[in-house]
Amino acid sequence: MVDETDLGRRKALKLGGLTIAFLWSATSGTASAAISARRQPGDAAAAAADGNPPFAPNAFIRIDADGRVRLVMPNVEMGQGIYTGACMMLAEELDVGIDQIKVEHAPPNEELYSMPLLGGQITGGSTSTRGHWSVLREAGAVARVMLVTAAAERWHVDPSTCSVVRGVVSHPATKRSLGYGALAKAAGALPVPAQVTLKEAKDFTLIGKPLRRVDSADKVTGATQFGIDVKVPGMKIATVKACPTFGGKVVGINDKRTRAIPGVIDVLVLDSAVAVVGEHFWAAKQGLDALDIEWDLGDNAALTTSKLREALIDASHNGTPILGREAGKKPADGKLVQAVYQLPMLAHATMEPLNTTVWVQPNRCDIWVGTQVPTRCVAAAVTITGLSADKIELHNQYLGGGFGRRLETDSVEQALHFARKVTYPIKIIWTREEDIRHDIVRPMYHDRISALLDTDGRPVWYGDLITGGTVLGRWAPMAMAKNGLDSDTVECAAEVPYDIPNSKVEWVRHDMPEGLIVGWWRGVGPTHNLFVVESFMDELAHAAGKDPLEYRRALLQKNPRSLALLDLAAEKIGWSTQPLPARVGRGIALGEPFGSRVCVIVEVEATPQGEVKLRRAVVALDCGVAINPSSVEAQVQGGLLFGLSAALFNGITIKQGAIEQSNFHDYRSLRINETPLVELHRIESDQPPGGLGEVGTAIAAPALGNAIFAATGVRLRVLPVDRTQLVQNAAALDVVVSNNAAAAGAAEGEA
Repeated sequence: MVDETDLGRRKALKLGGLTIAFLWSATSGTASAAISARRQPGDAAAAAADGNPPFAPNAFIRIDADGRVRLVMPNVEMGQGIYTGACMMLAEELDVGIDQIKVEHAPPNEELYSMPLLGGQITGGSTSTRGHWSVLREAGAVARVMLVTAAAERWHVDPSTCSVVRGVVSHPATKRSLGYGALAKAAGALPVPAQVTLKEAKDFTLIGKPLRRVDSADKVTGATQFGIDVKVPGMKIATVKACPTFGGKVVGINDKRTRAIPGVIDVLVLDSAVAVVGEHFWAAKQGLDALDIEWDLGDNAALTTSKLREALIDASHNGTPILGREAGKKPADGKLVQAVYQLPMLAHATMEPLNTTVWVQPNRCDIWVGTQVPTRCVAAAVTITGLSADKIELHNQYLGGGFGRRLETDSVEQALHFARKVTYPIKIIWTREEDIRHDIVRPMYHDRISALLDTDGRPVWYGDLITGGTVLGRWAPMAMAKNGLDSDTVECAAEVPYDIPNSKVEWVRHDMPEGLIVGWWRGVGPTHNLFVVESFMDELAHAAGKDPLEYRRALLQKNPRSLALLDLAAEKIGWSTQPLPARVGRGIALGEPFGSRVCVIVEVEATPQGEVKLRRAVVALDCGVAINPSSVEAQVQGGLLFGLSAALFNGITIKQGAIEQSNFHDYRSLRINETPLVELHRIESDQPPGGLGEVGTAIAAPALGNAIFAATGVRLRVLPVDRTQLVQNAAALDVVVSNNAAAAGAAEGEA
């Protein structure tokens, strides 16, 4: 099937069954336009700023006279492999190799690089590939048509008689050929075609192939520059300490010991934080450790996790619910099953701690940072420095992890304030402890979920009352629904894959105390909701006395795509054919987040001491067209392990108004020896690509929890995993061990 694309059509994009309204732009106060494969009003200025390349048909493609192809990339690379996927989409239609493309970070520019699924120059929500699928292919096709037309006009031949291989246009009949570089100037003078024909899938030469990432070699050799690697002539390095409590302030400092340390240059003070500047980081760090600071701990000095949880529970029972979705009506009869689930606050703990390099001069400001929101950073600089936006230059860098943390601008704003106090370029580096203790954490949640089962054990109604804070309400308030709903809080709970005729999902908004700001965390709403919904599906299967696999299978008869995933995962792990040893169990989780569909089965062993050992994980995935199967596999594996780490170990707790966790010793990740084999089995599909960066994280926790229940008989409704609860339920463990042993013996006898 040929994809005919009208390049005049650049409206809201609907992909994977998910339509996302444009978010409110912090820079302009108006809804942002979507990126386009055709020339836009601001493209000429952008090309001029880029040195006036001879061929710049749109915001993304630059072809220089030497034939070099440059991709100006709207999104940022933070380990998700988007630069490789984007190169593949562009190269496929441009008929070049991905090795012929050089990727460049796009400058902050909402007009040219606003993502259609997010309405801003934003990287997040697993939207990059989905948003680029049509646009970058169109951009490549437009450029190819113009270049071929330029060659055909020079040779006075029909363009349809020309062919292109690796950026060289040939006319076989006359044995003439010209490279893209030689054609660039002539092609740049041609009108942009109103319509192009994209390749059929059967003609793809790059898309769908497992190719090496374009950034791998430089990362291996250390050539890739992350924000923390930036070096500017005359630059000094600082590290910071903010008031440990939320909303606290600096009262005063004694810097006598600090200034005596060799290499210390200065001590800078803001209302709520201090920075020590040094010739190098170690001098700054030693100086900060020696600094005597008096804090006003503020109104939150007595705040604790238990108080936050109590307030959340109270809001769940006494707050005003906002309707997320209602289908049908609750029947009068049925077996009632109900449960309460609780999820903790979470930090991001990216590999690269937060850092920003800033140089504020009288008539300009330069910022070097890895950020998911470059235009928001520019807007912050305008406010803080008083300079106009054209005097602010942001140099975006590779990100050593984002996970939503670099959707925030707080560290950039802090660096700008400090930089205004000095005359030299200053690099502000947060220590790991500062990074975790002053994270903008994921909200905590409290769910009261229930269902009515008919006589066969099938759910005829289910309801979920979700209570928690809103990130969207702070981050993009104009994107909230008219009834006050934050759609992220109910995503993957309001609509489930299963055939349940009646449901009602509501949200009670409960914001944290002033000063405790909550933010996006990898997997956003689906990470929370899939844990609750898929854990509860297992509870329903247990209440109905049915196998969790067969129970889901019966409810997926009207959803063949997700049913196929369930069957594939069960087959690959040997659900019904491989008996398990004592204290070993398997757990299923199924979901449809971010325009993809995924089923995970995790196999765990629970020791008598309450330790959980991950033995194996099987993932069945339908992500639509897989641009690069290698990247798909890496993203699913990495995301799943990230989610399993959080479920097993992670939770942010508050004591005396401050975050208790500080580093990987008390906010830990899976270690290599703890990491299970992760098998990915992908169903080929011709549907548009779905998201991937957050899919594995979103589906990990419920599969783990269900596996622990299968191994121990203990249902964990609170995360992270409480090992003491597993030990205290030794009786339940013994029952399961006996049952598993009996089943294994029976199976051996039959064999």
